[in-house]
Amino acid sequence: MSLTSTTLCGGASVFPKALACSIEFPRNHLSIPFQSSKIFLTTHPKKHATWNLTRNITPIQTTMCHAMQVETKGLFTPGKKFQLSDVIEGQQFDREMLSAIFDVAREMEKIEKSSSQSEILKGYLMATLFYEPSTRTRLSFESAMKRLGGEVLTTENAREFSSAAKGETLEDTIRTVEGYSDIIVMRHFESGAAKKAAATANIPVINAGDGPGEHPTQALLDVYTIQSEIGKLDGISVALVGDLANGRTVRSLAYLLAKFKDVKIYFVSPEIVKMKDDIKDYLTANGVEWEESSDLMEVASKCDVVYQTRIQRERFGERLDLYEAARGKYIVDKALLGVMQKNAVIMHPLPRLDEITPDVDADPRAAYFRQAKNGLFIRMALLKLLLVGW
Repeated sequence: MSLTSTTLCGGASVFPKALACSIEFPRNHLSIPFQSSKIFLTTHPKKHATWNLTRNITPIQTTMCHAMQVETKGLFTPGKKFQLSDVIEGQQFDREMLSAIFDVAREMEKIEKSSSQSEILKGYLMATLFYEPSTRTRLSFESAMKRLGGEVLTTENAREFSSAAKGETLEDTIRTVEGYSDIIVMRHFESGAAKKAAATANIPVINAGDGPGEHPTQALLDVYTIQSEIGKLDGISVALVGDLANGRTVRSLAYLLAKFKDVKIYFVSPEIVKMKDDIKDYLTANGVEWEESSDLMEVASKCDVVYQTRIQRERFGERLDLYEAARGKYIVDKALLGVMQKNAVIMHPLPRLDEITPDVDADPRAAYFRQAKNGLFIRMALLKLLLVGW
């Protein structure tokens, strides 16, 4: 295991070359004998994962103290040599990282299906700060934490029922909340808020959606679902449909799909909510073929995945005329099912309004509730990796 530094209760810092190592520091830095200690394994310049030593350590009566060997799995293993300190945006992941996270998610599926209670995250506290409404994301994170033995501190409407309503800055809120918890999961109404929170915090931060910006954990579960349903990620065609200008899920998903080979993305949306140029420019720069279309029937007949999204009324402010003009233009219904490929799937980040008719739900190609369940496994995996590593 590769370590940046180790701190043993007296405050002395060393840089070990091996897991079993000697630590030299003045005797007056020790309480003799001390019954327990904590070793802080630095996995990020600011983020620290903590392991409690499980047996007593009695220092030798000299200026030398021998550290006990601790068998743990860190964030660095052969073939999986990457560091996960925050989850902020889709661009931070590459194929190797996605594959490794999905491997852990499959382990989490087994844990969820077993009857025994996991204690992987026993003793850890997760704080959820949601400044915008959420059902699936907040509950799946809370369920993920509890299923792994951890505890949750939650505020459902931080915008109204926290000190933000009194004018407290986001930075001050983060500095306060990190004193009560080991990890923060935050949804915010402003694009870029998650980056600001991560820059402030000394504990891991997960972006659970930042306004019209990104929703990386949704994109992770979306790609995981595509792989599970279609059986591959290279060589697929995906239709992103609906509110592409304001939909943070489709933005993050586009970033992740760009990691794979021979992917083609179709953008199908009303003119007022077309995909923004920054995503199209990113795809072009990374050699991903994309096409804009107004004909959902034609596109659906070619695609492995039809990813439908709702038109987001909350992003239109007082311009409800524009919302009404965009709403209802592209509907997934029985007629669309009739032109889709036999092994294609329909996905949706939910909640839905009228953009997928209820009679589609019974079709085996309707994957959106399986997709929502996969969010639990992905979020269990991320919490495990961020807090205790591999």
